[in-house]
Amino acid sequence: MNTLSYKTVSVNKATAQKEWVLVDAKDLVLGRMASQVAKLLRGKYKPSFTPHVDCGDNVIIINADKVRLTGKKWTDRIYFRHTLYPGGQRESTPAELMAKSPETLIKKVVKGMLPKNILASHVIKNLYVYAGSEHPHTAQSPKLIDLKKIR
Repeated sequence: MNTLSYKTVSVNKATAQKEWVLVDAKDLVLGRMASQVAKLLRGKYKPSFTPHVDCGDNVIIINADKVRLTGKKWTDRIYFRHTLYPGGQRESTPAELMAKSPETLIKKVVKGMLPKNILASHVIKNLYVYAGSEHPHTAQSPKLIDLKKIR
C-alpha cells in the first residue's frame, strides 16, 4: 500500500490561494448574507480549508446601504458597546448604525459570525464594505458571486 497517496496537505500562508470576490448586498437579508460572507472569509468552501490559517477569500460588499432586515429588527435589536469609562455602556439599534455608517453595521455583524480568536482579527481585514455600487478594487478583477446559489 502506498502511504504517500494518503498524505494530508495543510495549507499555510504561502500556499493559500486567495481570490477576490464581489457580493452585491442589494435586497439581501443581513444575517443570512453575513453568515455566508463569514464562510467565504474563512475559506470553508474550499477543499483545502485549514482551520488555523487565513486561507479564505478577499470579499468586497457593495450596496451596503440597501441591505434589509426582517421583522422589527431595525428598532428592537440592540448592540452594546462600552467606552471603558465608569458608566460608559452605550447602546444603538441597527437603524442608528445604518444612518451613521452602513459599512460599520455590516462589519459588526460579519465579525460576530467569525470565531472568537486571534485569527478572526486577521480574517476581518479581508472584508471591504462600500455603501454605493462603486469600489476601488477593479484592478483585482473580483468575480461576482450570487449568495443565493451558495449552500
